[in-house]
Amino acid sequence: MPALVLLGAQWGDEGKGKATDLLGGSVDYVVRYQGGNNAGHTVVVGDQKYALHLLPSGILSPECTPVIGNGVVVDPAVLLSELSGLNDRGVDTSKLLVSGNAHLITPYHTTVDKVTERFLGKRRIGTTGRGIGPAYADKINRVGIRVQDLYDESILEQKVEAALDGKNQILAKLYNRRAIEAGQIVEELLGYGEQIRPYVADTALVLNKALDENKVVLMEGGQGTLLDVDHGTYPFVTSSNPTAGGACTGTGVGPTKITRVIGILKAYTTRVGAGPFPTELFDEDGDKLRSIGHEYGVTTGRDRRCGWFDAVIARYATRVNGLTDFFLTKLDILTGWEQIPVCVAYEIDGKRVDELPFSQTDFHHAKPVYEYLPGWTEDITKAKTFSDLPKNAQAYVKALEEMSGAPISAIGVGPGRTETIEINSFI
Repeated sequence: MPALVLLGAQWGDEGKGKATDLLGGSVDYVVRYQGGNNAGHTVVVGDQKYALHLLPSGILSPECTPVIGNGVVVDPAVLLSELSGLNDRGVDTSKLLVSGNAHLITPYHTTVDKVTERFLGKRRIGTTGRGIGPAYADKINRVGIRVQDLYDESILEQKVEAALDGKNQILAKLYNRRAIEAGQIVEELLGYGEQIRPYVADTALVLNKALDENKVVLMEGGQGTLLDVDHGTYPFVTSSNPTAGGACTGTGVGPTKITRVIGILKAYTTRVGAGPFPTELFDEDGDKLRSIGHEYGVTTGRDRRCGWFDAVIARYATRVNGLTDFFLTKLDILTGWEQIPVCVAYEIDGKRVDELPFSQTDFHHAKPVYEYLPGWTEDITKAKTFSDLPKNAQAYVKALEEMSGAPISAIGVGPGRTETIEINSFI
């Protein structure tokens, strides 16, 4: 009855798509449990590259059933576009299941998101402008629209009108924008409803029955631990819970059924959008990491901010998620540096701090304390076992493992599906 959780242990973009896809052939269900189409995954299969935004990475594994859980906010236009794009490339998407309890992103959510972010100016959060935050806000305010509402026109009309009552006031009086017509939104959503009807299911029931039948369920988080609305670098966070606790609420699978919690760590650190980033580089090393690592947002195309590995963040991710394993990605990108700095602690107001400070102010002022590890020049992309790695690369991995507080069970040495060293099986 193994239920596995796989999540980002930094600020997202760690390579979760590759890790999920790698496990896809060994699991029966892959479930996205939070976030929306603000979370991009790049998966390389052979010579084909797939950019996924809303769909679970497991959709590329024919033997796997991909699931969009109740904790996800779904933009139906994006969902249908992604499905169409994959179908055009010969990928079978017919097994997809979408929770009837998942909330919808509507056109008025994206409008509110964009105008609010512009209004904030220098205080902006750095959202993707895709309506994620406003959709989650409506969910919490109990004026959200769920997938199942698409199949009761009367309820849908009532909910759209209720949601727009307040939003139109704000759009017109605060942002000087034209009011949105409820009837137009309802008509658009009803059209989407008919197209996604074949995929809609009681996914929590499906997943629990599967676990009772000893099927393997992999729960896939979007973004990363430091973007969690409760445990991240608030307010520069996403609007949901990418941490392990979100896997339970976002799928309807209880915590006693989870056997492994796998954190994805990049061999260095990146983040997209605003917010504190102690190891961020503004020099040639930062540009080099961005260029070699192709550090550009899958969803937004924005340059990712790049920095050295931060062991303080890794330890924090281990603690708040209860991580049992790490999957270290992009080790190959560090090939060629004579020495590689690793942040082992912070200096705040002249004092050394070994754990992530809970104070937003302290974290904004944290300066990295580095240790320097010897680098390597050998090509590692063909390595199949840990012993195939150069001695200095082995030492780097072992040092990160010791600093992070959980075993590194797999290492990504290249972008391809097969360019991975598996040290310990996740299943």
